[in-house]
Amino acid sequence: MSLRTRASLIALAALGSVLVSAPAASAEERTCRGSIGATTLDNVRVPAGATCTLTGTLVKGTLKVETGATLYASRIRVVGNVQAEGHRYVRVHDSRVGGSIQLTQGGALDLRRDVVTGDIQLFTNTSGAKYLYGNRVDGNLQCKENRPAPVGSGNIVQGNKEDQCARL
Repeated sequence: MSLRTRASLIALAALGSVLVSAPAASAEERTCRGSIGATTLDNVRVPAGATCTLTGTLVKGTLKVETGATLYASRIRVVGNVQAEGHRYVRVHDSRVGGSIQLTQGGALDLRRDVVTGDIQLFTNTSGAKYLYGNRVDGNLQCKENRPAPVGSGNIVQGNKEDQCARL
């Protein structure tokens, strides 16, 4: 075997071991301040105090709304969850969520005509109106310790309607 062939084989073996041991790329997170239209993203984060408008957006992971932030979402699809803690306002209309919508310790919210594969969970949201109209929920609709209590109608829930949402 020639020196050149041997060197090529060694280089190829070294490259192969690097490719095999390279870590998998993690999902990217897009920070939203302003508007995002019909595009596909991995994860979306609305940072503290920011306002984000999503229209026709596909989120392959999680959509997270941070403290004091506002989300306006229309005709979006989220493969994972929509999560907010300490939010100012969350509005999701005419959208599909593959996981759950979890809104806790925040403010106002408006969920209308959404299809949710998991649960809708609204816990300890203490300012602003809370509207739930015409949603289809494959899991449970759970509402506890919200002030004022959520209002709405026409929600179709495969699981249980619980506590403050029992009559919605």
